Amino acid sequence: MSGASGLSGRTSVTARGAIAQIGFGYWGPNLARNLGTLAGTRWRYLVDLDADRRSQAAALYPRVDITDDLDRVLGDADVAAVVVATPAASHARLARLALEAGKHVFVEKPLALSTEDAVGLARLSDDRGLVLMVGHTFEFNPAVRAMKDLIDAGDIGDVLYLHSQRLNLGRIQSDINAFWSIGPHDVSIANFLLGLAPEWAAARGARYLNDSVEDVMFVTVGYPGGAMAQMHVSWLDPSKTRRTTVVGSKKMLVYDDTEPAAKLRIYDKGADRLEPDASGPWQYRLRDGDVHVPSLPTVEPLATELGHFIDCIDRGTTPAVDGWNGARTVAVLEAVDESLRSGGERVPVATVGK
Repeated sequence: MSGASGLSGRTSVTARGAIAQIGFGYWGPNLARNLGTLAGTRWRYLVDLDADRRSQAAALYPRVDITDDLDRVLGDADVAAVVVATPAASHARLARLALEAGKHVFVEKPLALSTEDAVGLARLSDDRGLVLMVGHTFEFNPAVRAMKDLIDAGDIGDVLYLHSQRLNLGRIQSDINAFWSIGPHDVSIANFLLGLAPEWAAARGARYLNDSVEDVMFVTVGYPGGAMAQMHVSWLDPSKTRRTTVVGSKKMLVYDDTEPAAKLRIYDKGADRLEPDASGPWQYRLRDGDVHVPSLPTVEPLATELGHFIDCIDRGTTPAVDGWNGARTVAVLEAVDESLRSGGERVPVATVGK
């Protein structure tokens, strides 16, 4: 798996052509705002089927060709890349259409709703020599990258476990459950920090708001070597929480995305095992040291992410968050669904690799 350094290889197709965006719904305006800044006049098209959203986009971006004709956009030989920001169920289909049309693709998470589709897209992009990048934005977050650097340097010792909370009152969906909606963030963060592909997942959830999908879920993911990640996601909670804690054998890290300034704290805390006393049992000394708040760059992760995508298509390099990265996340999501159906049993995560 790719580390914090960024690039993991090269593709064979480079291009500095035009860019199109598909979708201007929930997340599309954020992508459009950054695309307008980063791509400039290279941003040629915005595609959306909804007339009201097209009108809104046209008012904001008058020089961009706003259309509902995807075939025209994919048939334009000057379009080198496509950004997909549509509902999750359409990601795989639209990404495949774009790749088959010879376009580089950035697609929001999740890459697909099945591991089979996700792997198929990763293979297709490799076969065509095209960039396929997945919108796991938090892998470009300065606090998360600082955590990765501390872990890789051995500063916190061995990673024992992680736990994360992604809670809010809304945004409530009915087409996918809470973990498919917001859980990919926490899966991608855990995979990134550990640099490992998960081995198993176990999940329990409940449907309090409607009978279609789970709106609150508790998920445990197991990794090689014994590390575990516990993830709590919910659309039904009184306060917005975006927190990841990493417990190491030497130190502990807490990343709180809702903190305005001190987003990352390093705790010199732990339990040090001592030699056994005469009676035999192991003894432990609790350590409660200083708390350090590192200085982090003030950047928008989404801007960094899209800038990386544009740089990859221009240089012909493989993105840090490529299709295989996205497929590994989807494999966890599928295992979570199977565990839900089996009442919380531990389910193996499908092995995903080139």
